[in-house]
Amino acid sequence: MDETNEVLRKAPLFEALDDDAAAALRASVSEVRLGRGQTLFSEGDEGDRLYVILSGKVKLTRTAVDGRENLLGVLGPSEMFGELSLFDPRPRTASAIAVTDAVLAGLGHDDLRPFIGSQPQVGLQLLKALAARLRRTNDTMADLVFTDVPGRVAKQLLDLAERFGKEGEDGLHVHHDLTQEELAQLVGASRETVNKALAEFALRGWLRIEAKAVVLLDIERMRRRAR
Repeated sequence: MDETNEVLRKAPLFEALDDDAAAALRASVSEVRLGRGQTLFSEGDEGDRLYVILSGKVKLTRTAVDGRENLLGVLGPSEMFGELSLFDPRPRTASAIAVTDAVLAGLGHDDLRPFIGSQPQVGLQLLKALAARLRRTNDTMADLVFTDVPGRVAKQLLDLAERFGKEGEDGLHVHHDLTQEELAQLVGASRETVNKALAEFALRGWLRIEAKAVVLLDIERMRRRAR
């Protein structure tokens, strides 16, 4: 329970609250467990809950009319999703699927709305989280126009490293848990082009490729390439 509380306290929804207010909000939280590959909700479903990831990873995706999948993002512990429908109660704009086994904390909108009235900072934190997501979306759109594929690959790996990386004796280990196709979707390019960029980085000694992971060996050069 202590570990769960620690993860929740880092989530945007809870981090601005004092201990009493955080405890009151946690009382309304329900736990959801997902197996790898299990869908939490699908694009077009009615949305009445937001979620904070306690452990594991969840991907957010959209599907085109022709069946192609666009990976919008990969989220991990303390990250939140599903809050858009709190302010705009229309069907879900994306699907949420477990990349690994995952445990989530779910909070119903009916429980949250009265809390926002008595704790205005909660609403401000939610708006801050939405603003950050919009900013990230704008950056992604700009990258698709102005940045080549290797640059986008470098930038995505650095972003994954910031959230999931763990220092090791031989470099920064980034267990992203994505397949080659999922990584390509995240970058917005073909799998072949992304694999070519990864192979080039490996040949230059900037990283080492492992199964659903990379080890970053020269972060500074990766940062330069991302720019």
